[in-house]
Amino acid sequence: MNAKVNGNISFWYADIGGAPEYRAPLAGDLQVDVCIVGAGYSGLWTAYYLKKAEPTIRIAIIEREFAGFGASGRNGGWLTGGFSWSREKYLKTSDRGRVIDMQNCLRGTVDEVISIAEAEGIDADIKRVDALAVATNDAQLERAKARLEEARQWDVPRERLELIGAAEASTRIAVRDLKGALVTHSVARVQPAKLVRGLACIVEKMGVAIYEKTAATQVEKGKVTTTHGTVNAPVVIRATEGFTAGIPGHERVWLALNSALIVTEPLPNSLWDEIGWSGYELLGDNSHAYCYAQRTREGRIAMGGRGVPYRYGSRTDSRGQTQQATIDQLRGILSRLLPQTAAVAIEHAWCGVLGVPRDWCATVGYDRANGFGWAGGYVGLGVSTSNLAGQTLRDLILGQDTKLTRLPWVNRPVRQWEPEPLRWLGVHSMYQLYHMADRREHAGLPRTSRLAVLADKITGH
Repeated sequence: MNAKVNGNISFWYADIGGAPEYRAPLAGDLQVDVCIVGAGYSGLWTAYYLKKAEPTIRIAIIEREFAGFGASGRNGGWLTGGFSWSREKYLKTSDRGRVIDMQNCLRGTVDEVISIAEAEGIDADIKRVDALAVATNDAQLERAKARLEEARQWDVPRERLELIGAAEASTRIAVRDLKGALVTHSVARVQPAKLVRGLACIVEKMGVAIYEKTAATQVEKGKVTTTHGTVNAPVVIRATEGFTAGIPGHERVWLALNSALIVTEPLPNSLWDEIGWSGYELLGDNSHAYCYAQRTREGRIAMGGRGVPYRYGSRTDSRGQTQQATIDQLRGILSRLLPQTAAVAIEHAWCGVLGVPRDWCATVGYDRANGFGWAGGYVGLGVSTSNLAGQTLRDLILGQDTKLTRLPWVNRPVRQWEPEPLRWLGVHSMYQLYHMADRREHAGLPRTSRLAVLADKITGH
């Protein structure tokens, strides 16, 4: 296999000519109205919506590397408006109506992102598609049915979600051993680096200052201390997602969970004729250690999964480099689902981190007393959820009482993760149990393995 990890951080950057040149770093102390730490989707959307609402507001974004360096430029390109967290956990601090409101608002982010991209001239290879979560054994099919039933109980529209049988699913993508697929309609495929880089250019044109190669060394009330000076601001927003544990004092707020992707060479038309996938659907599965994939603009397959799930102490990768074992694992998943690709070369591989709160539920908030806000913990749904986070932070910062500020993910108290080595042991035990459960189910276990249930109890997933 001839996979390579190049200096472009992810294939998405190779696709646009390589990693970008850095903007200038902060040139000394600065006074602004809002300081945002992190120039990924969360920080950029927050700046965008604030500037739209209040054009005179002074905003500075502090970024350790370059805009879109993290998960925003490395993800699988799924713009779904999905809701995969625990509704029951949100219900503990809210009510059913507001949980349903959150579902509806998230679905609306698909149209919102697409309309803004069109209006602002951001070309991000956006294509409206369906998402297929395929089931390749009986246990996976039962989980797909259960997820559909749960969605119905929570008033997810019937036109949004449906279960299709093996025959129909096979006509869309020729996955081996298909039992059926849960189809989510009205989602979209994106080229994530194009989206985040385009958004960064737009907010910069709106008058937002983005300081790159400027690491935040301390985040506190009224100021952000960096390697190039101090930014004083009555409002400070932490938008660092998977890199949050690297900020002093925030080490246990969110766990840095690793995810990795591989990208194939362009497939010939004859092979696409065998596979199908003419609708460019987003492709995932119903396994416990799940995967996610897309058919790219130029006819490649991008396939992602957890790989090595967690590095001790919430350490992050070195500019996207991933292990050969992870590449081999993802190649194995691709070959298992689509054996037609067995001879296809893998040309790119990389990894990144995403933020995971202790209860595995996304959160956004703002403490008006100390001017501190945050957003993240998306657990793999960041492309769409970050957009809603930006809209919500706008309203919270501007002191507006809106439908968004009353959603159940706003200002939820979530306890911190345990210290090491408990974090490392818990996460690695969870994924070992998931892999064991998947093997048992593939071997013929007709129901969800109890090992997966135990894994969820260990970490509160």
